[in-house]
Amino acid sequence: MNNNIKSIKVFGSACPTCKKLHELTEVAVKELHLNIEVEYINDIQKLLDTGMMSSPVLAINEKPVLAGRLPSVEKIKELLTTINNQPELEKVSGGCSCGSRC
Repeated sequence: MNNNIKSIKVFGSACPTCKKLHELTEVAVKELHLNIEVEYINDIQKLLDTGMMSSPVLAINEKPVLAGRLPSVEKIKELLTTINNQPELEKVSGGCSCGSRC
């Protein structure tokens, strides 16, 4: 398995969608048998510091790899296993994936 993952972070606004991304990421990490903590950060300034304007944001090794949507566990596992191949940032335009309900 991928031993090059040093950090996994979910940045969000503490809305249900952002919290769900954190939960799904933890499931993916467990299913992949990775021994790493998934950090949840709901500090808006730190979210903005990622350069992303849509939440939630999934960052692997400090690099945002997904923004503004809630993927499946399988998609998160794919992102975690292809990090060495520099996955393209996946995002949606126009704000939070919860439709501004947060």
